[in-house]
Amino acid sequence: MQDAMTFDPLVSKPQRLETASRPSGEEVRPPLDELDAKGRREFNKLQKRLRRQVGHAIIDYGMIHEGDRVMVCLSGGKDSYTLLEILRSLQRNAPVNFSLVAVNLDQKQPGFPEHVLPEYLDGIGVDYHILERDTYSVVKEKTPEGKTTCALCSRLRRGSLYGFAEDIGATKVALGHHREDILETLFLNLFFGGSLKAMPPKLLSDDGKNILIRPLAYCREADIVEFARLMAFPIIPCNLCGSQPNLQRQVVKEMLAEWEAKHPGRLESMFKAVTNVAPSQLADRDLFDFAGLEKAQARRQAGRIDVLDLTRGD
Repeated sequence: MQDAMTFDPLVSKPQRLETASRPSGEEVRPPLDELDAKGRREFNKLQKRLRRQVGHAIIDYGMIHEGDRVMVCLSGGKDSYTLLEILRSLQRNAPVNFSLVAVNLDQKQPGFPEHVLPEYLDGIGVDYHILERDTYSVVKEKTPEGKTTCALCSRLRRGSLYGFAEDIGATKVALGHHREDILETLFLNLFFGGSLKAMPPKLLSDDGKNILIRPLAYCREADIVEFARLMAFPIIPCNLCGSQPNLQRQVVKEMLAEWEAKHPGRLESMFKAVTNVAPSQLADRDLFDFAGLEKAQARRQAGRIDVLDLTRGD
């Protein structure tokens, strides 16, 4: 794919819907169609920044190729709405042809507003499917009292979506995880899993049938929150997991937010570290041949001797 800076699609007309939530204490500006000239300029900068970051991620990790059918997993949250909108805007001027299809998994949660996503997607003219699977009942039945539902819910959701991607011939499955999601996962695995791993921008599923991509990997959550609010996406909260207290991910999220508040730029530095790994400076024997260092040393010394001999021969 060509350089991300050439992805400069026209600004699409926003749909006037419900506003997205934003962190308390921040300045609240009116939604997009009520902005003054200065506010409009700030929105354009925000949109271009998101497009540029998504474009770079697509290029850096080879996420989308000619003829790809990209299935965008649309939950009704700020991240997946933003992902769909940015991919739509990039699609217009992309150097390769690819198609988009939005898929929502209706997990049959009580009170889920089933009309919201179809109305929104019909309004913007995006192909979509609503996949109905009663995973909610399974999760509630199988999760012991006092335990969080996230692990089982996520596993069931992935299985349903990945299988459906194969059914509709999707070549890529696009997920809405952003920079903070990746860092939170890194620390969750570090603190509670004893492993140094996060969320990769691109991944082959365990069964080898699906390639997952995370085009928002370079994007800040704060930018996504603001973009979703200004675009007035019809946000649907998750009543299954969002209301659970003491979630480990929420604790880690608050920790990272506190670090960033005290030391601005720390999250960006940590994310760069995820993309700049030095296996020889860690301790994983599967990633680096520590036991073979003596042989490597001998080869280097032999190479130096050969160079010296050639020099003397001159």
